[in-house]
Amino acid sequence: MPTEPSAFLHFASHRLQEIALVFMAVVYVLRIRWLLRFKAGRERQAPTGIGTVKPLKGILYSWLNIAMPWAMESTRTKILLYAQFVVFHLGVVAAITLSFIIPYGPGLLEQNPWLVTLMQALTGGAFIVGVMRMVRRFGSKTMRAISTPDDYFSLTLLTVWFVFATLAAPNDTSGGEGVLLTYFLMTAFFLMYVPFSKISHYLYYPFTRYYFGKTMGRRGVYPMRRPATPVGG
Repeated sequence: MPTEPSAFLHFASHRLQEIALVFMAVVYVLRIRWLLRFKAGRERQAPTGIGTVKPLKGILYSWLNIAMPWAMESTRTKILLYAQFVVFHLGVVAAITLSFIIPYGPGLLEQNPWLVTLMQALTGGAFIVGVMRMVRRFGSKTMRAISTPDDYFSLTLLTVWFVFATLAAPNDTSGGEGVLLTYFLMTAFFLMYVPFSKISHYLYYPFTRYYFGKTMGRRGVYPMRRPATPVGG
């Protein structure tokens, strides 16, 4: 059971996290303001292809494409990599959620052991995927050729962070505060580092998929339609 936290743990789990969140939000706002300065080019091609010319439908399909592995060849033919993607990002969500539950709603973990188990399963699974990704990135000549120092650092940071999130989930300080302190310090660093790393690619996802879906939707070729199977084919 958790005991009364020290002043440093209280600072790390409350004030430091709040500072890190505000810092990240300010950087993101500035980046989005900068991004919106660049207007998308006007569509120059007339509507073509088979289908109904509905940009809005194309935009919605483009946004939801990430949840439809069957819609892209890269995920349809490599379902294991897509499964790793899902587990890894669910682990990120769980680890971030924990950073709110532990300081602001510890009773949820105390009263619901299944929630602790769920959080540990998600972050533990993400750790395994992180190790698999590290092996792939270090072991593949192609991956090494396209990787930057930030790729290695970010992946290593996340993988280690998952370990401490898994250990921190029970919110038990009876054996000392080292695990929780490390988890919260890493979380704060993670929040402030992300806006400057390639991890922030998700910030651009809504914008890039919006323009892609709008353009392809207007041309009447997105969402893609599979050709009907000929009779007797």
